Amino acid sequence: MFLDRDTYQKIHISVQELKEKIDKGEDFILLDVREPQEYNFSRIKEKEAMLVPLMKLPSVINQLPKDKPIYVLCRSGNRSLQATLWLMEHGFDNVKNVEGGILAWSDYIDPTVRKY
Repeated sequence: MFLDRDTYQKIHISVQELKEKIDKGEDFILLDVREPQEYNFSRIKEKEAMLVPLMKLPSVINQLPKDKPIYVLCRSGNRSLQATLWLMEHGFDNVKNVEGGILAWSDYIDPTVRKY
């Protein structure tokens, strides 16, 4: 799927921006769409994530709030982009993909977060 520049910028958040929001104590959902073994191996320590593997997302959509930001995370940003676009198609306006996923978090924010 091709996204124009404006759309791309609207639906992505960098790991640096995410870190700022965590540090400020902003209220949002960090939605991790990886598998449980991935989450257990490597995760963001500063913010508890809601773990919902990508394929299970349809079964929990009614549990997700539409009134607060949702930032979607995976390993590299591919699955989370799929989840972000899917959520947008289902009426979620305040949802963004964490660009680069946990790999970018390890590269730019916390090198102690293990890569796989």
